[in-house]
Amino acid sequence: MNRLHSWQLTIREAIALQTKLAQQVSCAGDVVNPRFIAGADISVNRFQNTATAAIVVMDFPTLELVEVKVVRGKPGMPYIPGLLSFREAPLLLGAFSQLEITPDLILIDGQGIAHPRRLGIASHLGLWLDVPAIGCAKSRLCGDCAEPPAAAGSYTEITDDNEVIGAVLRTRTVVKPMYISPGHKISLESAIQIVLQCCRGYRLPEPTRLAHMAAGGNLRAAQHVLAEVK
Repeated sequence: MNRLHSWQLTIREAIALQTKLAQQVSCAGDVVNPRFIAGADISVNRFQNTATAAIVVMDFPTLELVEVKVVRGKPGMPYIPGLLSFREAPLLLGAFSQLEITPDLILIDGQGIAHPRRLGIASHLGLWLDVPAIGCAKSRLCGDCAEPPAAAGSYTEITDDNEVIGAVLRTRTVVKPMYISPGHKISLESAIQIVLQCCRGYRLPEPTRLAHMAAGGNLRAAQHVLAEVK
């Protein structure tokens, strides 16, 4: 990992750091023939102020589950729109540090550059891990976009200040779209294609879908799939 900074920051310091780190993000490149793709998600228990971070690693293109790591602890700073990575990234990095398999690409439940300061959690983690990363968000944080056609695979661009920062991607016919953006070391076009290849009839791509299951406590389902693979 690239240990870029301390996580103990004030809100003002965190915002300034995002602006600085965004200059290091690369939105170019194609991930050719990845061997392993990881999915990352986190679940926060607001009543107990605890969180569960989950990383799943899947073989590609078969999307067979090969590894699951889960870490529990306290989230970082309180939830503040635009500063999600300072709340969730430390635990996710803790889960990544336990992986035995190094993924070639990471799909993260959250924004990439589709962020007011162009540094969502997928971009932030991509810089820390120096691995291509894609933001796969369920909702839009910033920018303007049109609704894509109803057919799976259709998409429209998300723009902000005349800059294309992501895509509204229909991953399943007549189902709410996903909001896809490059996190780091990957182009938007490549990110869209990878996400579509990772979909298996659900709205969420399989890596983030299983990571969501694992983080939410449905580990039995994820571990059952892993047992079948082994």
